[in-house]
Amino acid sequence: MSETGNRIILDVDTGIDDALAILLAVKSRKLDILGITTVCGNVSLQQATDNTCKILELVGAPSIPVIAGAAGPLTRKSHYEHRVHGQDGLGGALPDPAVSKQADEGFAPDFIVEQAKLYPGKLTLIMTAPLTNLALALMKCPELPTLLKEVIFMGGVVRGHGNITPTAEYNTYADPEAARIVLHAGFEKLTQVGLDVTRQTLLNEEAIGRLTDPVLRDYVAQSTEIYIKRYEEMNGIRACALHDPLAVGVALDPELVGRKSYYVDVETTSRLCDGQMVCDFQNRLGEKPNTLVCETVDAEAFLELFINALNA
Repeated sequence: MSETGNRIILDVDTGIDDALAILLAVKSRKLDILGITTVCGNVSLQQATDNTCKILELVGAPSIPVIAGAAGPLTRKSHYEHRVHGQDGLGGALPDPAVSKQADEGFAPDFIVEQAKLYPGKLTLIMTAPLTNLALALMKCPELPTLLKEVIFMGGVVRGHGNITPTAEYNTYADPEAARIVLHAGFEKLTQVGLDVTRQTLLNEEAIGRLTDPVLRDYVAQSTEIYIKRYEEMNGIRACALHDPLAVGVALDPELVGRKSYYVDVETTSRLCDGQMVCDFQNRLGEKPNTLVCETVDAEAFLELFINALNA
């Protein structure tokens, strides 16, 4: 049980930055993690599930339930990101296939609905993967938006360029139909943590060197090696962005980001812009705002939070 009792479910497609998000959530000791749900995304559903179990063992939290979910997007073919995360999704940092922790019984969308009904108004979902599991949960339980305290999702980019196509961020590109269902579901508090802010939260080798636990430091250094190399190739900076950990950071300290409410949608039928998240900054469409868009971030404060939590 956490110190605060802030109940969360973390939904992941465990690649390199999802793993860092899990480490932050567990090590912060400020979140009551009811379970971690997995989905196809960066890697296959099975690989994401295995990776999640490995990370929980690494961080000494094997009692946290892991529940597998959707094995593919709602209507599209899977699009893995091995060039960014390596063949295993963790940059080859945990090569030993032996892991004693196994996934729990159940189906992630059902688990989300069950826990939301068990803790009405008290559960926050932190989504760092394609939104397939949440879309399926909404199909099963249309009243889900009234049961949840908040949904925080890492996905999309509203002012900058994409990281999978010129316009689209990976999570919304991988399953734009799911993202659209979530955006239009009527959540009272739906927070988008996009590339606009995550690209400002950079982890470099100097910061990794500040980690005091040798096991975690070695893991983070090894797993991010391929990630840093890829980021340097694309952006000319020797570091990697803490995309998914920032979504956890927002749950831990909402003051880290500046949010404003806008109407947001996702392109699903474009030749060039599939998966692009579109934010109506000037209210040209006249639609009711549906999303709290993170526009600013205190990157330095977040990096300190991240390092201090992993050093706790």
